[in-house]
Amino acid sequence: MIGSSRPPRLAAGLACVLALALGGCGRGQPVRIGVAANFGDPLSAPILHAARLAAEEINAAGGIGGRQIELVEYDDFGDTDSAVVVASALAASDVVAIIGHGFSGPTLAASSVYNQAERPVAAITPSASSPEVTFAGPWIFRLCPSDLAHGAALARWARAQLNLARGAVLFSNDDYGRGIREVFERDYANLQGLVTESDPYLGSAPLVDPYLDRIARDGRAEFVLVAGYLEEGSAILRGLRERGLSLPVLGGDGLEQIERLGPVANGTYVTSSYLPEIPTPGNRRFLEAWRARYPDLPPPNGSGVYSYTALYLLKSVIERVGTTRQAVRDGLAEVGRGEAAFEGPLGPVQFDENGDMVDPKVYIGLAMDGRMTLAEGQ
Repeated sequence: MIGSSRPPRLAAGLACVLALALGGCGRGQPVRIGVAANFGDPLSAPILHAARLAAEEINAAGGIGGRQIELVEYDDFGDTDSAVVVASALAASDVVAIIGHGFSGPTLAASSVYNQAERPVAAITPSASSPEVTFAGPWIFRLCPSDLAHGAALARWARAQLNLARGAVLFSNDDYGRGIREVFERDYANLQGLVTESDPYLGSAPLVDPYLDRIARDGRAEFVLVAGYLEEGSAILRGLRERGLSLPVLGGDGLEQIERLGPVANGTYVTSSYLPEIPTPGNRRFLEAWRARYPDLPPPNGSGVYSYTALYLLKSVIERVGTTRQAVRDGLAEVGRGEAAFEGPLGPVQFDENGDMVDPKVYIGLAMDGRMTLAEGQ
């Protein structure tokens, strides 16, 4: 995911660049690559951890053409104002490209800087899922699926896989919630599914009791779709169970980590750009490296695996075209178009004309006994 920015913090909190040289100098000057995200948030902190892991691996293997990678790390605090400050500093530096940002709000705020700077610079977001990122400009690339893809995947799963013909929708009344809701309802109707009601809510402690009471009285819904985030999704799930409704709950990647609620979340289906059980050889190697490097951290999420992918992708492009910013941007745009697709841990990476990944996979996870695992049937 990630479809939203977090509550604002003062941009003054950005004290400095954390320039981390991983390994020795190699031949010539290091290749500097920016990393920008909310490093204190558990959903986007893996962006930094995975970038460091990839940089260490690449440097240990000789770097890029004998030059070591040096990460220039900025915390944007998940805030749009801070993201603009970060983007301005990175654009003015000597980084050749950027991995970031994490959340959609900061990504969109930073994109105007990256596109319009005196020396524009390419940025690859591992996790900003807003549909607006598609139109963020020619210097912005995205590796994760958009919110629209999550809505479509939920519709197919509810109707075709679970064979559920009627469902109620509760959605956060913001860009993220409305985007998932609109695509879900359209595709679900095309599959002859019926939405019994569709209700908006606001805030992390939403006033949804009247909606839940109506769902219980109506009795037609076979599931409830929550198009929103973890905190309000948790409240909705508990409210359903308190009313004796054992209906399955489905949600987008905004519900990531809902399995941590324990038994109350059992049977909840959540879309994801990544689950550790994905059975590709590249993912198995990535997980082994992650566990060896970060034994005390939780397993990586989508923002982690796509950050790792992004650095290896940049290595491949830079080896082919060099380190000038224009060449790197043009080299990225040709991946899967004029040039061969790049083979990442989850499979081939190729970009369309807007810098979005072509046919990104959306996975369905099932919460059970405190764990989120890959649901059967994929």
